[in-house]
Amino acid sequence: MDLLTILIIAVGLAMDCLAVSIAQGLAVKPSERPRPLLMALLFGLFQGGMPLIGYFAGSLFAAFFDTYAPWIALALLAFIGGKMVWESLHEKQETAAGWQLSRLLILAVATSIDALATGVIFIPAPEMLWTGIALIGLVSFLFSVGGYHIGKDMGKRFTLNVELLGGVILIGIGLKIWAEGFFGL
Repeated sequence: MDLLTILIIAVGLAMDCLAVSIAQGLAVKPSERPRPLLMALLFGLFQGGMPLIGYFAGSLFAAFFDTYAPWIALALLAFIGGKMVWESLHEKQETAAGWQLSRLLILAVATSIDALATGVIFIPAPEMLWTGIALIGLVSFLFSVGGYHIGKDMGKRFTLNVELLGGVILIGIGLKIWAEGFFGL
């Protein structure tokens, strides 16, 4: 395994972070105090840390990850996205709930579950493990920061229900991860 292969894997894994970060940026309300760097840090740490767990779990739990990881990601993202959709359609008191640490942690876990299974690819090349972890974490961090700013800028330019759109995007990402895992797409 070479550095280019790891970089391509890192970019592929970071796509979920990018999309979720765009959704977070879209949903920012003027009364909120967004924490995009915290979000990006969590996304990078989880994306980088999950392959390490996957590496050590190895073939012992590979069948479990292949079977259930798409379902777990779908459940987490559908829950958060569904909550955003529901809140966008009902009057509520303005809060900064979108940036609570617990919510950001759930998003970080949900977007990094596929990275868990990626850890097994380092079993034949253990000398690349730490390089892979660092590169995956860094790319995810950078894509998350960029995605937030893209979403925030788009939200300012368009007058639409951005919380609804963000929720639909999260549900869509969950369905994409599920379909890839379930149907092997």
